[in-house]
Amino acid sequence: MVSSADERLIRLALEAAELAGADDVPIGAVVFSADGVELARAANARESLGDPTAHAEILALRAAAAVHGDGWRLEGATLAVTVEPCTMCAGALVMSRVARVVFGAWEPKTGAVGSLWDVVRDRRLTHRPEVRGGVLETECAALMEQFFARQR
Repeated sequence: MVSSADERLIRLALEAAELAGADDVPIGAVVFSADGVELARAANARESLGDPTAHAEILALRAAAAVHGDGWRLEGATLAVTVEPCTMCAGALVMSRVARVVFGAWEPKTGAVGSLWDVVRDRRLTHRPEVRGGVLETECAALMEQFFARQR
């Protein structure tokens, strides 16, 4: 059962997705501190920045680390994102020590948090965040479908 608290987080990530440029896939991510305070939000900006690493999760993690006060460690933090993170982003979640990952739509082609791979729960890693997927999945998937329909 999905909690209303997780739905609220994904609604904020959906708001962040609206920040994506017209050519960027509308994925939004928001990082919250352990006590629920929003630390940072971002949208995909690969096209607008010309940067292959400018995924919403990476940009939000960087911004959150800059304000969190403990260097790069985001222990206790939650990242909410509209689409299941890819391998790069899943690795960044592990390396930043995020406690929880909450996401909307599953991504069977590139997802690395349970779909194609499950990077964040690999028992060989020293840190494994809790994962909640499929939160407001229909709304998050619709945003992607609308974007790609316009691209065709």
